[in-house]
Amino acid sequence: MSTLPDPSSVPDAWRGLVDDAAIFPPGDAPLHEASSAHAERRHAPYADLVGTFVVRDTDVPLLRGTPLALSVVVTGGAGNIAGLASLGRKLHVAIEGIEVALRDLDDPAGNARRVVAAVDAARADGQLDDHVPVFVELPAVPVSASWLAAADVVAAAELRLKLRTGGLEAGAFPPAPTVAAWIDAALDRETPFKCTAGLHRAVRHTGTDGFEHHGFLNLLVATRRAFDGAGPDEVVAVLEERDGPTLADAAGGADLARARRWFTSFGSCSVSEPLDDLLALGLLEAR
Repeated sequence: MSTLPDPSSVPDAWRGLVDDAAIFPPGDAPLHEASSAHAERRHAPYADLVGTFVVRDTDVPLLRGTPLALSVVVTGGAGNIAGLASLGRKLHVAIEGIEVALRDLDDPAGNARRVVAAVDAARADGQLDDHVPVFVELPAVPVSASWLAAADVVAAAELRLKLRTGGLEAGAFPPAPTVAAWIDAALDRETPFKCTAGLHRAVRHTGTDGFEHHGFLNLLVATRRAFDGAGPDEVVAVLEERDGPTLADAAGGADLARARRWFTSFGSCSVSEPLDDLLALGLLEAR
């Protein structure tokens, strides 16, 4: 990167968009190396683009007293939530988000209810602050009655959704119609969501791994279109758009800051790649 935007020039549409997930695949950066790099980014010219530092719950004891704002991925089940919240307070760690995946694929709604009960208990005990968002990762499968039932539970409890958009295998990248249905379900329930995996580039493309990667700009524009009432075919077309200038024109003509109320952020093992793409597309001002 040769030119970087001034923090004051980062529009609301991009503020806090990229959660720093450097320690997760395929980056797999060592924890302390990644945490030091994240701390430096908090003072860099593009600081406002960066959101939380994403870690596993097993990493929290190694970050005692860190000044970083953390999003913590629960590696166990719902029963680990209260312990995590308590540990964060004890170690003076700023937990600003919790992410937990539903593991019971036969009864995701029941699993979601267990997560809700654990969150409610942690809040009632004063271990988890009310302002801390909890993201519930639903199974990365096509929308079904059981998937929607789990989404209903999450929405009713005013928790948030987490959607997995990639991974280390081709099958981990959901097709555009599935992603469109996920977005529609979240908006229909007025439930904010974040995405994870495979979104380090702005525009849909074939990666060096040979897999079809979604673009974070595609998802953001698609969310805005869906919110405005676009039908499934139009939303899918936006998700499948591979031409950067065309997508950038669509982004420039949309109020993407309003879409961020719903698509809150995405986790990426790279912060520089999203930044470089926004600069190259003319969506951030370089200095």
